[in-house]
Amino acid sequence: MAGMVEPLALYIHWPFCLSKCPYCDFNSHVRERIDQGRFAAALLAELRFEAARLGRRPLASIFFGGGTPSLMDPATTAALVAEAFALFDPLADCEVTLEANPTSVEAAKLRAFRAAGVNRLSLGVQSLDPAALAFLGRQHSAGEAVAALETARAIFPRLSFDLIYARPGQGEAAWRAELRQALALAADHLSLYQLTIEPGTKFATEYARGAFRLPGDDDAAALYEATVAEAAGFGLAPYEVSNYAQPGAESRHNLAYWRYGDYLGIGPGAHQRLLLGGEMLAERRHRAPEEWAALVERQGHGVTSCETLAPPDRAREALLMGLRLAQGVDPARVAVRAGMPMAEALDAEMVRACEEAGYLDWQDGRLRATAEGRMRLDAMLPRILR
Repeated sequence: MAGMVEPLALYIHWPFCLSKCPYCDFNSHVRERIDQGRFAAALLAELRFEAARLGRRPLASIFFGGGTPSLMDPATTAALVAEAFALFDPLADCEVTLEANPTSVEAAKLRAFRAAGVNRLSLGVQSLDPAALAFLGRQHSAGEAVAALETARAIFPRLSFDLIYARPGQGEAAWRAELRQALALAADHLSLYQLTIEPGTKFATEYARGAFRLPGDDDAAALYEATVAEAAGFGLAPYEVSNYAQPGAESRHNLAYWRYGDYLGIGPGAHQRLLLGGEMLAERRHRAPEEWAALVERQGHGVTSCETLAPPDRAREALLMGLRLAQGVDPARVAVRAGMPMAEALDAEMVRACEEAGYLDWQDGRLRATAEGRMRLDAMLPRILR
C-alpha cells in the first residue's frame, strides 16, 4: 500500500447562487452579474498550477460544487473537464458530478452539462413539500423538482438528490410519503441532511427569537429510522451517515474524503489534503470570489493557508471521516495515511466501553460504528479519540 500512487479527487467550487438559503453556511455568494470569463480563466489557472506541482496523477473523480454550479456556463464546465483529463490520467470510470438546483432555468441546461462530460448529477431537491420549500427559502417549486428529477433521470447515467429532514412540525407519515415519491423518481443515491442551526445564518437569528422549533432528538431519530426503512425498499443502503446508495452507486468522490484520500480543491474557499513526500499538506484558498480571482491572476493560485499536519492530527482526521462509513476504517490504511499506528490515536478504554454498549465493533479487521453508533457519532468521537 505504501508504494501505491493515490488517485486524486478534484473538487471545483463555483461560489455563486441566485439567493442565500436561510440554513446555509457554505461559501456561497449572490451577485447581480457574474464575470463568467474571469472566473473560468482563474479556475483553469489554479488547475494548471496544481498539475505542475503534482505531475500526472491518476484522476478518480471531479466534483463541481458550490454555490450553484449549474449557474456556470456549460462551456466552462467542458473546458475544466477537458483540461483535467489532459493534465491528469483519468480512470476509465472517472466520475464527474455536478450539483444543480431543480429550477426550470437550470433544468433546461442539463443536456449541455451532459455534453460537457458530466456523468453524475446531484440535484438539490431538499423537499417535495411546497410549504417546506418556502420555509427553506428554495427557489423551485415541488412541481419543478419532480420535473427536474424526471428530466435528469433520462439524461444522466447516475443521479443523486438531496433532502432535508427534521423540519419544524414534520411528521413521520408525511416524511415517508415524501421519501417514497422522491425515491420512485430517482432511486440510485440519496443524500439526507438533518436540519441544523448554523451560526451566522438567517435561521440562527430566527431560531434564537423563537420563530420556529425543531423536532426533539427522539423525533429526529424516528425520522432517520424511517428513512433507512423507506430507502431499503428501493434497494438503497446507508453506506455513510448521511448517504444512501444502491450497490455500486456510492459517490466515489465523497468516498475519497471519507477514506482520507488525496483531494484537490480549486476555487474560492476550497480546501485540500495532499500527502506529498510523507507529509500531509492542508491548504485552503481565499473565500471571497473577487479577491480569490485577483490572487490567482497575480500568482497563479489563491492559496492563503498552508499547514503541514502532524501524524496525530492526521490520524484523528482519518478516524473522524472514516467512522462515518458503514464499512468503518482499515487500521493499515490509517497507518499509511497518518504516519502512525491507528491504535495510538484511540483511547482504548473508551473504545472498549463503546464496543460493550454496542456502538462500535470490529468486522473483517476494520473498526466501525454500528448503526446505533453512527446515530451517536458526534457525541462518541470526542470520547474515543486521544
